[in-house]
Amino acid sequence: MIPTDKKQLAAVIPAAGESSRTGTPKMLLRFGEKTMIEQVVLNFTESQVSEIVVVLGAWKDEILKVISEYDIKYRINEEYNRGMLSSVICGIRSLSSGIRAAVILPGDYPFIRGSFIDEFADAFLGSGKGIGIPVSGGRKGHPIILDKKYFGMVETLNPSGGLREIIGLHEEDVFKYYTDNDYIHTDIDTMEDYFASTGKI
Repeated sequence: MIPTDKKQLAAVIPAAGESSRTGTPKMLLRFGEKTMIEQVVLNFTESQVSEIVVVLGAWKDEILKVISEYDIKYRINEEYNRGMLSSVICGIRSLSSGIRAAVILPGDYPFIRGSFIDEFADAFLGSGKGIGIPVSGGRKGHPIILDKKYFGMVETLNPSGGLREIIGLHEEDVFKYYTDNDYIHTDIDTMEDYFASTGKI
């Protein structure tokens, strides 16, 4: 297994959505002593990524108040209403030139811990593949890892297909990381999701 090189991996966290299904900015929902977006950031700080980029849009001022104390970069996606892919593009554009691959995880996946990110990233880097995706129970989940050779291609994708389109177009270059960690499917889309998940904190 090839050890993860902190100078080569970056995290891109899309957190720009309007939270229309929760009726309140879900990035600011409480998770223990922190907010959800803080928990996702902290999980990455526990990992071996060298750079963390949070992409903001709706509720940007409110979210900035809680993440400004962390050693991260943030970018404002002025076109966040075009969907999550626009935030991924915004985040990738801001990465440092030496980055080899991006770990892309939406800001509503607070249960993906740094240890899992490292295990997945190490396996991905050792695979020789350009796209990494975790699989649990026969279902693909998050995060997705993209080699830098795909960064430019992200900008050409159909927003309706998103990153899944790259996976479909380049199946031969996809590394599937099989895991029993079902948190790769656990996001927070509604208040029902949030209340159901609070028992896991």
